[in-house]
Amino acid sequence: MKTPTAGPPAAAVPVLEMRSIVKTFPGVKALSDVSLTVAQGEVHAICGENGAGKSTLMKVLSGVHPHGSYEGEIRFRGENCVFKDIRASEARGIVIIHQELALVPYLSIAENIFLGNEHATRGFISWNETLRHAAVLLDRVGLREHPQTRVADIGVGKQQLVEIAKALSKKVELLILDEPTAALNDEDSAKLLTLIKELKGQGISSIIISHKLGEITEVADSVTVLRDGRTVETLDVRSGSTTEDRIIRGMVGRDLDHRFPERTPYEGDPGAHPALEVRDWTVHHPIDQHRKVVDHVSVLARRGEIVGIAGLMGAGRTELAMSVFGRSYGRNISGTVLKDGKEIRTRTVSEAVRHKIAYVTEDRKQYGLNLIDTIGRNISLGALDKVSRRGIVDEHEETRVAESYRTSMNIKTPTVFEQVGRLSGGNQQKVVLGKWIFAGPDVLILDEPTRGIDVGAKYEIYSVIDRLAAQGKAVVLISSELPELLGMCDRIYTMAAGRLTGEVPRAQATQEVLMRHMTSDKR
Repeated sequence: MKTPTAGPPAAAVPVLEMRSIVKTFPGVKALSDVSLTVAQGEVHAICGENGAGKSTLMKVLSGVHPHGSYEGEIRFRGENCVFKDIRASEARGIVIIHQELALVPYLSIAENIFLGNEHATRGFISWNETLRHAAVLLDRVGLREHPQTRVADIGVGKQQLVEIAKALSKKVELLILDEPTAALNDEDSAKLLTLIKELKGQGISSIIISHKLGEITEVADSVTVLRDGRTVETLDVRSGSTTEDRIIRGMVGRDLDHRFPERTPYEGDPGAHPALEVRDWTVHHPIDQHRKVVDHVSVLARRGEIVGIAGLMGAGRTELAMSVFGRSYGRNISGTVLKDGKEIRTRTVSEAVRHKIAYVTEDRKQYGLNLIDTIGRNISLGALDKVSRRGIVDEHEETRVAESYRTSMNIKTPTVFEQVGRLSGGNQQKVVLGKWIFAGPDVLILDEPTRGIDVGAKYEIYSVIDRLAAQGKAVVLISSELPELLGMCDRIYTMAAGRLTGEVPRAQATQEVLMRHMTSDKR
């Protein structure tokens, strides 16, 4: 009697299948027949331009958009799932960490980890058990902080690790990370990516949404590309043939031959007075007034020039920009600001704006926009006097101005009466830029202007910046992305620990040179 031969091994059941997902908002189909499959122990990336539907898809998966509000099917470990809210998805082992971290700053790390999931008996919390378990989780994510440390007293990179520890406390099987490194420096980003790989080794699957394609090709096993709310393709990164350019082609539907617009390098009159000059600028920390966050820094920008400022987190770049712009940050500020060779006062934001200096903040949601108001209202806020008569806003003129910026800056929305909070990140950033361009500045300080937006929207914003310089504006560009500074700037200043450590002309600038200056202990 023959022994029966074994057949081929059964295919492993995917940890997740999302089949033909359709999600519609009033007047907009955000997702149209989107499908996604994630294998066990896989790091699966989702890429796409802003507004492609990435975050919406993850909100469907995590129960933020509950079952019944969308069409299609979700299967987790082979079982059909109908999540009515986020607690239902977490109970099944699916945990999402949003780009805006959901931590309470004035509670301790341990309290945040177990918030809503406390170690309690008959309504009484066991603090010994809470601290012991928190310490185990912090060790697992590699965070060397005491569990009783306040979240407000640790940096953003460490807060990301607290979020992951919180997810692990819920026995996570599928971890969703939405732009996890958007606000992190290179060192903290590298640590986080290493942790994602370690979790993969422990059998935890991950979905990562990111616009940083270099990180995607480093950490992901597969990439699903979305475009206009549809699944375009899924690429196998492990094959070695999936490059950044290949992902971009899927995202934008064409080859993007150049990441930056071609521009003629600055060739102005070096003898002319700079549009903006800051001399011997010193700023103290608003709480610890003995600590200098900007220490005797001198910089200048000429008309028609794009000047970069590079530095690691904590270098003092944003503190420099905000303190110059109406002393929006810091205490005991000293130094001199000159515009076109004449000393000016910028003690308040109104004074800075009157001198035609504008500042585009790195935090567009908190400081750059009124998210519950319309596109038109947000754009006019930079110069209300231009759309007002005798103190009353001319709504027709306001709408006409907003429409002109919607068209010229390619803000993707059918109407300027749309609420800004409903726009994608890239389109929100265009509104912020439009607001300050409408104000008619001579000097435009841009702080992380492309953070958290896709390559297509980045190119459009780079083109706007290039046009402003060509019109004779002086542009100061602060960025954590060295390729961005190298691709756009005529000169680049470097900062470390609040001090200026270098000034590098375009012809001599490389990532290695900039990083050497950025890590210098020069005093």
